[in-house]
Amino acid sequence: MKNINLILDFAATPHKLPDDVLGHCEHLLADTLAVGAAGAYSPEAQVLLPIIRQWGANDDARILSRDEKLPAASAAFFNGFAIHCLEWDAVHEGAVVHAMSVVSAALLAMSDKMGGSDRQEFLTALAIGVDIASGFGMAATGPMKFFRPATAGLMGASLACARLAGASREEMANIIGLAYSFIGGTMQAHVEASITLPLQIANAAKSAIMAVDLGCGDMNGPHDILDGPFGYGALIEPLDLTEYCTYLGKIWRIAEVSVKPYPSGRASHGALGALAKLYGDGAVNLGNVAGMKLYAPPLIHRLVARPYMDGMRASYARLSLPFLAAMMVRDGYINPAYFDDAGMADDRLAALAKNISVILDDNQDGNALGPQRLLITLKDGSEIAQIIHDNLGSPNAPMSAKQVQEKYDLCRALCPETTLKIFNEPLNYATEKK
Repeated sequence: MKNINLILDFAATPHKLPDDVLGHCEHLLADTLAVGAAGAYSPEAQVLLPIIRQWGANDDARILSRDEKLPAASAAFFNGFAIHCLEWDAVHEGAVVHAMSVVSAALLAMSDKMGGSDRQEFLTALAIGVDIASGFGMAATGPMKFFRPATAGLMGASLACARLAGASREEMANIIGLAYSFIGGTMQAHVEASITLPLQIANAAKSAIMAVDLGCGDMNGPHDILDGPFGYGALIEPLDLTEYCTYLGKIWRIAEVSVKPYPSGRASHGALGALAKLYGDGAVNLGNVAGMKLYAPPLIHRLVARPYMDGMRASYARLSLPFLAAMMVRDGYINPAYFDDAGMADDRLAALAKNISVILDDNQDGNALGPQRLLITLKDGSEIAQIIHDNLGSPNAPMSAKQVQEKYDLCRALCPETTLKIFNEPLNYATEKK
């Protein structure tokens, strides 16, 4: 039980975050709230909200973008869904974990449930939760079978919320054990491009709140949750936490998290970023591109190789590189508003998308996002070849201030009725007193 004890010590120890880490926390919180505000107005969220209201009503916690409060667990559920449903949320690429999504959704509800929280304590809890969620993903030694944002994300979110709520280390041991007992969410939803993906993140955020309520209420959970015969490593995915635990508190993993410029699966962003630049330079457009091939590692192929289909759902289109690449060549950006029946049925997009494919390269790393090779064939018979190493929005290829502002402007346009405090004062919004 050495590793789980090290993680609990990390979660319970007082920390003073370095200034650069605080900067990453605030930047990523702003990005997450903006994405969640837009997602709260998505067509799928409008279907979900009446269902959640049936679970009960009180004024525990706000739901993103709306002048409405629900029980904290229900608010965490909705917020988690809203943050991930547009596929626009930040991700730790090495871990393949949308750590900000589950942790932020749960912390927003926990802060409200407490009547508000201290700004520095909120950011510290956020950094710790994202660190642990990312650490579980980084430590995985095989390809995903369970949906890692929901499994690893829940582990981080439960301890982040426990920390914010003032739980003792003894209570934290029970809380993460209870959270582990609630764990769920498989990659089958990704295989089928189902809207269940954000629902799995929503359920993880809700489970984090439940685990804290129970653990602080003297309910005990299992303790040997990593290495036990039915622990995380045996059932969810094998882990080697040695390196991660060695650097606990020395390297803050939130500084490694990437933001997403486009509302689509992160595995699509390498090609989309290359195409956006070529579009901006005038090299490609819908009229001159005949087709494309992306040679990519197994994870890219697994996550976004799905072909264009007539009548596909928005959840499928967001994970279809052929459709996304055709949209980028047409518009120079990806707009969630176009993921409706009319937008996805554009004959010009369909014609090009059917000539775009993702082809497996010889990379044997099941978690690698690169390098990738994009080969574009133009209608005059010439070709454009691009080697892609880093995704736009990653620490190695950060978005410009202009690109960040364009993303926030688009998020605002998608939720015109929301409070501007989400965009202008995100940390105040997250921690303000009830």
